Amino acid sequence: MTIQTELVEPATAGPAKLHVVGGRPEIDLPAAERAVADLLVALGRDPHGAHLADTPRRVAHAYAEMLTPREFDLTTFPNDEGYDELVLARDIPVQSLCEHHMLPFQGVAHVGYLPGDRILGLSKLARVVELFARDLQVQERLTKQVADWLQDHLAPKGVGVVIEAEHQCMSLRGVRAAGSTTVTSAVHGTLRDNPASRQEFFALTGISA
Repeated sequence: MTIQTELVEPATAGPAKLHVVGGRPEIDLPAAERAVADLLVALGRDPHGAHLADTPRRVAHAYAEMLTPREFDLTTFPNDEGYDELVLARDIPVQSLCEHHMLPFQGVAHVGYLPGDRILGLSKLARVVELFARDLQVQERLTKQVADWLQDHLAPKGVGVVIEAEHQCMSLRGVRAAGSTTVTSAVHGTLRDNPASRQEFFALTGISA
């Protein structure tokens, strides 16, 4: 996946905006509809029946929506006060699609950073999570992508990401372990190298380091 960025306003003493677009392969909706219809036939169902006639279109559009992140502006501001404590957004909703079974997994993300020269509009942490979640994913990669991207584009002193999610490929099929959650984490900078900062981050997310 490629992420396209464009600096909307130069990083001066005021706010700076980085326009972010998630680059995805173009979705061929008619081909997706045909594929869903073929799948229904393979499953012994009649795609022309009264209740299934519009299902191929609905499924194709549903997957297109789940695989297409929204564009947004990553807005940062000068850290005029020299704030050097942890900033943490907890319980950010996460919805994604397991690339192994194409079934959803969902849960929450906890995203924190230690500011450097600039601070971030808080809603943008949720936007970055969505940017990488709307894809065919594995949770481990998703967690690392969010942490790596924030480290590269925000240049904080440290960044940490924890994701807790339930996978329907595990709760609805196979072992059918409904209610079980998977926890993954990725940390950079001070949150990785300094034991006290690392412990503080994981304590605030409710996860044992």
